[in-house]
Amino acid sequence: MHLLQYLHRCGLWLCFGLGLGPSAHAQPVSELVPGINGLALKTWVFHPLQKTHDTPRPVVIALHGCGGIYATVGSRKGQLSARHQGMTDLLLAQGYSVVWPDSLTPRQETSLCEQSMASRQVRQSHRLSDVHATLAWLAQQAWTDRQRVALLGWSNGGNTVLASSDSQQKIPQPSVTPDVALAFYPGCKDALRRAYQPSWPVHMLLGAADNWTPAAPCVALGQQSGMSFKLYPDSHHGFDNPVGQVQHLPRVPNGQHPGLGVHAGRNPVTGPQAWQDVLDLLKQRWPDPVSP
Repeated sequence: MHLLQYLHRCGLWLCFGLGLGPSAHAQPVSELVPGINGLALKTWVFHPLQKTHDTPRPVVIALHGCGGIYATVGSRKGQLSARHQGMTDLLLAQGYSVVWPDSLTPRQETSLCEQSMASRQVRQSHRLSDVHATLAWLAQQAWTDRQRVALLGWSNGGNTVLASSDSQQKIPQPSVTPDVALAFYPGCKDALRRAYQPSWPVHMLLGAADNWTPAAPCVALGQQSGMSFKLYPDSHHGFDNPVGQVQHLPRVPNGQHPGLGVHAGRNPVTGPQAWQDVLDLLKQRWPDPVSP
C-alpha cells in the first residue's frame, strides 16, 4: 500500500511516531561511539525486527535539529520525538537500519534553538565530527551495507548534511562514505557563500513559507550546484512534524527577521508528501529490493 494511503487510513501520521507503526516494537540499542577529543558520542541504533544481527542492510544516519533528538514535554518526554520516531519506524518498515547520533547531551546541552549562532558552544564542526565518528563506527559493523549508507538531517542537522557532503572539505574521509543525503529545510547561506559543491547526491526538502531557514538561499544553492530540491507550498519550518500545529516561536533569535521570532509546525498535506518523497528518493538510489 502506498504510504499516503496507509497514513490516511491510520489518521495521517498517527500510525508512526505514536507507537502504531508496523515497526513500533523495534527497540533501540544505545551505543557509545568514540568521538574526537575523547568524547563518547551517544547514539541510538534501530534495526528491522526481521534482520539477523550480521545481515548487511542499508543504513540511514539521522541527524537531529537544534532541539535535539528527544521530546521535551508530554507523554513522550525523554523519548525520541514524534517526528524522529515516526521517520524511524517508516525507514525500519523498508528494511533499513537507523542510527541517531546525539550531538547535544554528551556536550551538556539540550537545545540550541534559543541560542544565537555566535553564542553556541555546539557548532557545525562538532556535528561534522560526529558524522565522521558514526561513519567510522559503521565501517566496523557486520550489518552495514557499505554501498548503501544515507544521511538524513533536519534543520541544523540539514546544515550538517551540507557540511558533510561539501567537496571542498579538507578533513580525511572515513572508510565508509554516504551514497546519498537528504536535508529537510537546512540553512543554506553559508554553503551558498562558499560555492558549495556536493561530493555525492544531495536532495533538499524545503518549506516555501519557512521564515526560520528560508528556502530562497537553498533554491539558489541548488541552482548553483546542480543539487536537487523540492519546494513544498504553504509549508513552514518543521512542516513534516506529524503532531502539533504551526506556532509562533518568539524566542528564536536566528530567523529571517531577527527579533521577531519564527514560525514552525506541521502541514498535514505536504508533510506526508515529503515523507513519501524520502522513501522514493532512497528507492531511486537503491533500486534493488530490500527485504524488511
